[in-house]
Amino acid sequence: MSTEYRKTDEAVRALSDAQYRVTQQDDTEPAFRNEYWDNHEPGIYVDVVSGQPLFSSTDKYDSGTGWPSFTQPIDPEAVTTKTDRTLWMRRTEVRSAGADSHLGHVFGDGPRDAGGQRYCMNSAALRFIPVTELESQGYGDYRSLFEGTPDDTDTPDNSEENAS
Repeated sequence: MSTEYRKTDEAVRALSDAQYRVTQQDDTEPAFRNEYWDNHEPGIYVDVVSGQPLFSSTDKYDSGTGWPSFTQPIDPEAVTTKTDRTLWMRRTEVRSAGADSHLGHVFGDGPRDAGGQRYCMNSAALRFIPVTELESQGYGDYRSLFEGTPDDTDTPDNSEENAS
């Protein structure tokens, strides 16, 4: 099954002001005042414009920066990078491969034991799909990322049955 992820006029029109500024105008949202910086739920993060799967909660970590940070993308081909010379410095910008959405930047100060990369992303560029909704939202192929992990929710929650 091959899915083409791309930007459409309809998808761009549906963006909030903040999502538009970040993904289409290369803006950055405020640290610690964004939706996913402190999200600890299991699931995947997709491009808010195209729905392209980008990052997994299994690769998310607290970088202390106030933005969602990941050690790697789900698939290296899901993102592209380019040199960014704004703000009088040289950084590496990260964009979604399918829709060319600005996502954030990648830095070489991530956890060494996980490859040393810190993909510092803007929440406004992402949509979170909880692991419990992967199948219903068309991302069932990514369920395997969570099998055998503490995030594995393969069995239904029987807490009411077991609460006696």
